[in-house]
Amino acid sequence: MDVLTHMVNGLELLILTYFGFASIYVFLFAFAGLFNIKKKPQIINKQRRFAVLIPGYKEDNVIVEVARRALEQSYDEHLFDVVIIADSFKEITLQKLRKLPVTLVEVAFETSTKSKALNQAMQVIGDAYQVALVLDADNIMEFDFLERINTAFNKGYKVVQGHRVAKNMNTPMAILDAISEEVNNHIFRKGHRVLGLSSALIGSGMAFDYHFFKRTMAEINAVGGFDKELELRLLRDRTQIAYLHEAIVLDEKVQKTEVFANQRKRWLSAQFVYFKRFAVSGVKELFLRGNLDFADKVYQMISPPRVLLLGMVLFIAILYSLLDATLPSSILMVPSGYWQGTLGLTILAFIMAVPRKFYTSDTLRALASLPKTFWVMFRSLFKLRGANKKFIHTQHGTLNT
Repeated sequence: MDVLTHMVNGLELLILTYFGFASIYVFLFAFAGLFNIKKKPQIINKQRRFAVLIPGYKEDNVIVEVARRALEQSYDEHLFDVVIIADSFKEITLQKLRKLPVTLVEVAFETSTKSKALNQAMQVIGDAYQVALVLDADNIMEFDFLERINTAFNKGYKVVQGHRVAKNMNTPMAILDAISEEVNNHIFRKGHRVLGLSSALIGSGMAFDYHFFKRTMAEINAVGGFDKELELRLLRDRTQIAYLHEAIVLDEKVQKTEVFANQRKRWLSAQFVYFKRFAVSGVKELFLRGNLDFADKVYQMISPPRVLLLGMVLFIAILYSLLDATLPSSILMVPSGYWQGTLGLTILAFIMAVPRKFYTSDTLRALASLPKTFWVMFRSLFKLRGANKKFIHTQHGTLNT
């Protein structure tokens, strides 16, 4: 019985440490996100030439409109080229794109990946650019997006992440996805920059010194989560990632639970793969070189997603409270108050991180879908095997509801 008690208590402490630290972590950066990012002075005044890279796989529903809108920028039209990287598009879509003043790069791969598409496109378009800006095939930049990115480069940054926000909230799932995006923006981008750490990359709405990006991407051939590998490589080399909260790019949010499940499964799988690959170097970088930025990013690869964190901590806090009330002589060692405190920190973090615009009746109705969303993500944890070795496509195109 003593052996069983020690095993249960050890497991308790392990679970409390994992979720407790995650709760403190998100609370700290959510609180930091309430403050403004320290402004960096401009050190040069230069207008750079941009390659706006838009890779798409079977994105016939949205790509023509996205290409048109990408051309509508306040930036000098002679200083940016919109490059559509077309993988498996219909011929009628290609004909429409050829009529637009964009650069069309057609690609075909046995296994399609975003990293392959970007690498091939940069080989085709050459080196006459100073900035590579990566968008998803459903993204729409606000009118001054390139201007704001160029200003950030004038301040000395080599890597910049824009502020990606929802362009649709037409279903309960889309609302929850939009909230999730903004929570991550607040914690992993704005909050991190306030405390002097690098912003997280998202995979789109991000800009790089062109030649630096081309060299770095040539070493990356990830099937899923290429931005995670790119991010880890950048931070290991101490390349800081800036975040522009006012540089807005609109992104289509997931509208169906099934699509959400596939997308999150791919993301979770990528995180675990990169944690295993970089965990040892993360510890070495932290203790031997003091590289907190890199170690922090490695931790993010193993930290629980926000929906799972909230759901699991809520479940465990309720369970411990019930056990304390009904089984006072239980073999459990951790008092329920620890879990209640952990739950309180997590809820406060969400309250600070969710923008006020989401405090609406529509959000309240969407929250009814949260238990289902949690269950979908929880089940995904047991279906990750091989998910990062195959291309999982997220179909775009707003549903009529």
